[in-house]
Amino acid sequence: MDNYRNVENKFRRYKAHISIAGTTQFHIRNPYVIAWWSAAFPGFGHLLLSKYLRGFTLFMWEVIVNYNAKINLAIVHSFCGNIEAAKEVLEPRWMLMYIPVYLFGIWDSYRTSVDMNKVFLLAEKENAPFNSFTIGAMEINYLDKRQPVMSAIWSLFMPGLGQLHIHRIVTAFFSLAWTIAFLYFSKLLLSVQYLFLGQLTESTAVLDKQWLLFMPSMWGFAAYDSYANTVENNKLFNNEQKSFLIKHYQSPSFQVKKGKVVK
Repeated sequence: MDNYRNVENKFRRYKAHISIAGTTQFHIRNPYVIAWWSAAFPGFGHLLLSKYLRGFTLFMWEVIVNYNAKINLAIVHSFCGNIEAAKEVLEPRWMLMYIPVYLFGIWDSYRTSVDMNKVFLLAEKENAPFNSFTIGAMEINYLDKRQPVMSAIWSLFMPGLGQLHIHRIVTAFFSLAWTIAFLYFSKLLLSVQYLFLGQLTESTAVLDKQWLLFMPSMWGFAAYDSYANTVENNKLFNNEQKSFLIKHYQSPSFQVKKGKVVK
């Protein structure tokens, strides 16, 4: 049940849509930032654009191909100065298919971001009404204001919690599920336990570096995504409230000229 339904479909573009699964909206994004996130981890740039199917596809591709090509392990060896070891550990049959899709993810996220910025400017001028409240048997979602810092903090505790804070259910489930997988296979928490016990050698030896290098990108993405979307949701809340008050409470004859009220 929504508080607004576009039955006649008389508008061409809408700035936002509120559903049980979350809040999806157009807003201005920096294409270079989006492309950077796609470079950090293919799929993240598209998820920031709410292009979930494309983002999930690229993310799964990154995990499967990166793991089999042993790219993360080669990165660890190169950071340690073992260039020959980095060369030997790479699997060419997987590595050579990695490059074109990786570049496509960067290019496509940049191009899509530019296009969506143009759509937002057109939707902003049209200023079509959209639903700001929805309620169903399983969930309730509505526009309200939240603290962006709190979203980022919860994401740093556990990726996905910040998205739950702002009701981005799809991204929250995705982030939580893959964080659990990365933590389990990298044995990071076991390493932390050994570290607390003072067993530094065991703490380092137990780590699976191939899975571990996925974690920094996941934590960074979750914090950035939750913070940025909280800021934009707050802006959307203000915009919806402004439009509602102008439509229902401001007199059509009310004008402000040169600081004076003219009736």
